[in-house]
Amino acid sequence: MSTAAELQKLNTQYHELYNSFKTLLLATTQDGIPEMSYAPFVRDAEGVFYIYISELAQHTANLIANPQASVLFIQDEAQSANLFARARISLSCTAREIAKTDPLYNQQLLTMHTSFGEIIQLLSGLNDFHMFALQPIQGRYVAGFGRAYHIDIRKNCLTDNIRGA
Repeated sequence: MSTAAELQKLNTQYHELYNSFKTLLLATTQDGIPEMSYAPFVRDAEGVFYIYISELAQHTANLIANPQASVLFIQDEAQSANLFARARISLSCTAREIAKTDPLYNQQLLTMHTSFGEIIQLLSGLNDFHMFALQPIQGRYVAGFGRAYHIDIRKNCLTDNIRGA
């Protein structure tokens, strides 16, 4: 069992890692074949990730066919004292395509434009780009060897250590 002080320190480390990324690693599948890639994202106040991806990317077809994904944020190799124990956050997500007619589409496109600049205006003029909302449903933060924690998705904080992880 972690003490309250230890858990508070770990929560700080978790949030620092969680908030340090502008891209996410994305794992999707279709017909049992896994695909790993990455995508820039924006995140709303509820913790939903929005990605804007092309039909040329395999994960677009995968998300349309199978609206489940895993998202990974992992500590940079250069910052890790041990490459076998890099700090990381993994999230299981459900995916939902946001229709271009949905008001949320334009809202998130504007947020992306603010975050990523003029490239969003260029991409939004292309017909093959799709916006997806990735809603985390469960997660895990690994702080090192034997230091894995469940993430309370609703509160965006860690719960106690996962035994045996």
